[in-house]
Amino acid sequence: MHIKTENFGVTAKGGRACLYTVENRNGLRAVVTDYGAILKELHVPCQDGVTRDVVLGCDTLAEYEAGGFFGATVGRHANRIAGAAFTLDGVEYRLADNDGGANLHTDFKIGFHKQLWDAEPVGNGVRFSRLSPDGEAGFPGNLQISVAYTLDDNNALHILYEGVSDRKTLINLTNHSFFNLAGHDAGSVLGEKLTLFCDRFLEITPGRLPTGRVLPVDGTPMDFRGGKTVGAEIDADDPQLHYARGYDHCYVTGAKPGALKRIALAEDPVSGLRMEVWTDLPGVQFYTANFLPVQRGKGGAFCGPRCALCLETEAFPDSIHRPDFPQCVFDPGETYRAETVYRFFT
Repeated sequence: MHIKTENFGVTAKGGRACLYTVENRNGLRAVVTDYGAILKELHVPCQDGVTRDVVLGCDTLAEYEAGGFFGATVGRHANRIAGAAFTLDGVEYRLADNDGGANLHTDFKIGFHKQLWDAEPVGNGVRFSRLSPDGEAGFPGNLQISVAYTLDDNNALHILYEGVSDRKTLINLTNHSFFNLAGHDAGSVLGEKLTLFCDRFLEITPGRLPTGRVLPVDGTPMDFRGGKTVGAEIDADDPQLHYARGYDHCYVTGAKPGALKRIALAEDPVSGLRMEVWTDLPGVQFYTANFLPVQRGKGGAFCGPRCALCLETEAFPDSIHRPDFPQCVFDPGETYRAETVYRFFT
């Protein structure tokens, strides 16, 4: 595979960003950038002969600097932490209060998605790495972290995270791509069919924090085990859906560290495209972009609420305050490793 490198511009702080394009022999093409270790484009050949870019994003570096989480690598901790604080070994660490008294996705201004990463080719992809210094965004420890995007010839995008800290800390990364399998400019995603191979989900509060209860999906609008359109029950009279204006819930994958498991299948009736999601992480946040503001995306296309779906593989939200949840606390020198695969076919 050939990796094409091109200039993406200069950040407000004077750093030079680049774009890296990787393509497999089937025409699957990913464009990633060292700014935020972001997946900017993902072009997938479809059965009608059209190649569609299936992730939402921006055209310019300045838009990514000013904007949210399109395609972002989120860290040091994805999702929510109650009270915007946590305690390790008797020491309290304060985080950005950016979500009504909670911390969401670490920090909107200095999180991993707002940093320049070092880049290196890894044969069939690109690995981004950086040192997150002790105290960055409130987290302890000097964390050496990397994320690698690679393509295989089975039309799969692999995302591999690896890291190690010199102090006990939290590590919980995810990729926050917004998918629309009819194309990034196709509008509503409510007609796409989704299957989640998950029989439990985390109940949430009105602030979208976990209550601590892990509930069965049986008999609820949260049940996607048999496959149904995203819009089939999104407006059902259910408190869980009211709290999130739709779906914004962590499902229990049942996956084990180091062993990839198929957890989801999305299908679009327009393009005929299907996407499998595989991971070795315990949770997947299914989000229907309910709070995405109406804005211009790539090519001037408008996007907004419910125009995409996110399947963010991760540790459980607020696990640091829930000892019965799988934990994302890592000791000094302990290796963090996680993998997620998005595979496309028709």
